[in-house]
Amino acid sequence: MSNWITFDTTTMAPEEGAPAEDRLISGNPTFKTWNFEEAKGALYAGIWEATPGSWLISYDEWEYFRIVSGYSIVTEEGGEGVHLRAGDSMILRPGFKGSWEVVETTRKDYVIRL
Repeated sequence: MSNWITFDTTTMAPEEGAPAEDRLISGNPTFKTWNFEEAKGALYAGIWEATPGSWLISYDEWEYFRIVSGYSIVTEEGGEGVHLRAGDSMILRPGFKGSWEVVETTRKDYVIRL
């Protein structure tokens, strides 16, 4: 086993999903997730992609991500939306509540710690 991993989406089939019905705000968004790493200590790393739509989000985990492509708006409850495009990065901390709106199909790479 090697001590390195590349994020090559051609090496595995993605997990597919969608927001829970009770979290959906608008549209019919779908998700694809390629989880390349699941390390001890509840650490995950991979690529996530979503099609246009909007839904409520609530974080118990810590997540760093970088937008690879597309355009999304992340809004914290009671706050202003943060417009995210390719090259933009963000950290969402435990306790974050708000919404995620995918304006143009968005792909991000991520690291999540539970």
